[in-house]
Amino acid sequence: MYRVKSQICLLLSVMLSGCAREPVPAPVEDRSMASRPGPRLIDSHRVIPRPPEHYRVRSGDTLHGIAWRFGLDVHRLATWNKLNSPFVIFPDQVLRLKAPKSRGARVTHHGAKARSKPEPAVPVTAERTQSKSGSVTRKPSPPPAQPARISGAPANVTLVWRWPTNGPLLTRFSAKDAARKGVDVGGRFGQSVYAAADGQVVYAGSKLLGYGKLIIIEHSDTLLSAYGHNRALLVNEGDKVKIGQKIAEMGVGKTDKPSLHFEIRRDGEPVDPLDFVSPGK
Repeated sequence: MYRVKSQICLLLSVMLSGCAREPVPAPVEDRSMASRPGPRLIDSHRVIPRPPEHYRVRSGDTLHGIAWRFGLDVHRLATWNKLNSPFVIFPDQVLRLKAPKSRGARVTHHGAKARSKPEPAVPVTAERTQSKSGSVTRKPSPPPAQPARISGAPANVTLVWRWPTNGPLLTRFSAKDAARKGVDVGGRFGQSVYAAADGQVVYAGSKLLGYGKLIIIEHSDTLLSAYGHNRALLVNEGDKVKIGQKIAEMGVGKTDKPSLHFEIRRDGEPVDPLDFVSPGK
């Protein structure tokens, strides 16, 4: 009898211990966030801002750098501010970034609407002078001022272009994307960067955010090219360069990989570099 009770107690204890043990769930790793692609990185510094009415010059600024930053033509900018070549500016100098308002609007004193009389493109008045013979001769008025030009930049030339470095095309120009106003070319850290056409260096420095060490070359009155994210700059402002001349060494771009950012601008506006030169040529 005692042996039967012992067996029953042993059986009950085994059953109770089995009920007390609950299965422990295996750990589950949430991969939903890891599988989602991250946001596209945009270099906001390279977006051309809308120019204000005026700009106060800072230490290290150049007129070409200011024009490039706000997408302006440097010759018009110089004309608006009555600057002549070589466009010397000073810290704390206030520059006009928009064309002066035309004069000619008159307001009557009797409440009539103001009438605006457009000024002629070429003055038609002439100054009358008295000659020694007594006859009246007409002295033509001087022509209107033309936009100032930097010395050394040809006015009208037929340019030959070449690709500025060796490497694959990483990103293309987009007129709709404010952050893609040029192309990015891959390569090796320190490889050669060449002038895409004949011209004169008008900017060489690192004051423009989003470009790293940057070179800007003026090829004519209307065309500029720019080379950004360099490791080293091999030319200085004012240097004249030839097509294919080594001007810099490739550095690291916004993707933390070696690349060159290449832009061409006409009258201050970004244009597609592939309209001028094909990759690798």
